Amino acid sequence: MTEFITDLELVRKVAEGDQDALGMLYDRYERAVFSLAYRVVQDAQTAEEVVQDVFTRVWKKHALYVPAQAKFSTWLLQVTRNCALDVLKARRRRQSETVQEDTLLHTIPDEEAHTETRALQKLEGEEIRQALRELNDEQRDVIHLMYYDGWTQGEISARQDIPLGTVKSRVRLALNKLRQSLTKRKEGTANEPLHNHTL
Repeated sequence: MTEFITDLELVRKVAEGDQDALGMLYDRYERAVFSLAYRVVQDAQTAEEVVQDVFTRVWKKHALYVPAQAKFSTWLLQVTRNCALDVLKARRRRQSETVQEDTLLHTIPDEEAHTETRALQKLEGEEIRQALRELNDEQRDVIHLMYYDGWTQGEISARQDIPLGTVKSRVRLALNKLRQSLTKRKEGTANEPLHNHTL
């Protein structure tokens, strides 16, 4: 019959570099650690990652456990809760950053586009039609969908199955070409020689 080894004895062995002792602690508490981690993070795969992190800490930071202050199991579950909360905070931070990035990607270019829309609406229809003919098919399509059909860049991406970044790039290039073309036309008109009238 195998003699029962207490948690404290195993922790002392871990401090001596005994990996078997760590394995015994893992076998003894893995289920409880996973259960607590899962209740916090609500995801099995993430909970497994927390378990691995917890026992890595036991191996590397066992000196933080003070037997006089708490039982090992109590300390271990507190470490588990802290690890799980850290993971949860990191996940929420990443989600928040992702939402902010998505918001910027969707709003900033669209705001620029709305500004361009107002500018283009002031121009004569024939000027725009002539300028549009100078765009390639892909650029012309996104301009038509946005300015004539009222689609957002996100809708174009989803409905046409085109990456959003590609849509934004096409819109940006198209607007640049339109501006250049319309500017040249305006300059050309302004530079036309005046006809002399015989008095």
